[in-house]
Amino acid sequence: MLQPVRRRTWAPRGRTPIHRAWDRHDRLSVIGAITVSPRRRRLGEYFRILVRNVAAEDLVSFVEQMHRRLPRRIILVWDRSGPHRRAAKLLLGKHADWLNVEWLPPYAPELNPEEQCWKHTKYDDLANFIPDDLNELYEAVGTSLGNQRTNTRLLRSYFDHAKLRL
Repeated sequence: MLQPVRRRTWAPRGRTPIHRAWDRHDRLSVIGAITVSPRRRRLGEYFRILVRNVAAEDLVSFVEQMHRRLPRRIILVWDRSGPHRRAAKLLLGKHADWLNVEWLPPYAPELNPEEQCWKHTKYDDLANFIPDDLNELYEAVGTSLGNQRTNTRLLRSYFDHAKLRL
């Protein structure tokens, strides 16, 4: 959101940092996936930033585009949100030959490594960040996710946090 996530920070003694923000509710939505190659266990991060709420059709398009870049069988591991359930139904109807969907247990975000990606962007990279508009927020989110995409150690730590072995 355009509202900043406030976090503790350091400043010289007597110079309390003051961030000025106003009540703005515009937001971005992000679709993302951490990929694991089957043989070499190489990690990748794919994402798409939207200026609206994510719908099932957006997820279908994202998975189909990801499959064009990774032309092999895909196993999606999703939580049970409404858009995920609807997108799974649409995808399996069209692409059952190259797609499997596995479901996380209900109410178990700690098992989803992608949740750590969102946490890192929101609470680490963009903490105390006050964008002027959605374009600036779009750029900052894209930069954060792009940096994570190339940081294999960081991506592995997300699996460690979820207690998932690669």
